[in-house]
Amino acid sequence: MSTVVELPVAGAVAYDPVARIAHWATVLLVAAQFIVGWTMPDIHRGTLPVGLIAWHLVLGSTLLVVVVFRLAWRLTHRPPPSPPGLPPWQKRIAAITHAALYALLLLVPITGWASASARVWVVRAFGVLPLPQILPAHARIGFRLGDVHGAILAWALLIVLGFHVLAALYHRFIRRDTVLSRMLPGL
Repeated sequence: MSTVVELPVAGAVAYDPVARIAHWATVLLVAAQFIVGWTMPDIHRGTLPVGLIAWHLVLGSTLLVVVVFRLAWRLTHRPPPSPPGLPPWQKRIAAITHAALYALLLLVPITGWASASARVWVVRAFGVLPLPQILPAHARIGFRLGDVHGAILAWALLIVLGFHVLAALYHRFIRRDTVLSRMLPGL
């Protein structure tokens, strides 16, 4: 099990450094992915994976690797306890939100990877490590998953992320508890 880091607030503990680095790497990759995704050209039949589309593939596959690592870390390292006095309903909502975030952080890149596979595009994690094709060339399901990827799942991820950020800000500025400082020691 991981060690916890004591915070200046009495009884508060932070996530371990690996969990914090993986969290903020995920944040940066998701932010970059949305910026690139919104600015890249539309993908049609015959579109080549160049320019911003190539960057979108690299960022998405790298995000998938980081999220799989994060999930493995989370399953093998106990997160710090919730701050004292947190109502049970908030703990339940936090658990549901985290589960939804992990699910979407896996589903969005996997559906993009499936779409790329159907288009016979090579997907490379970190821009270097080629990932296998997960669907046959020109598989209809891959094109449909590509539509679901951008039109439904990415928006769902953005909504859940927005809720997550608002909850963190609520805990910091309204409840004034240590929820946010567990991920940002020193606050």
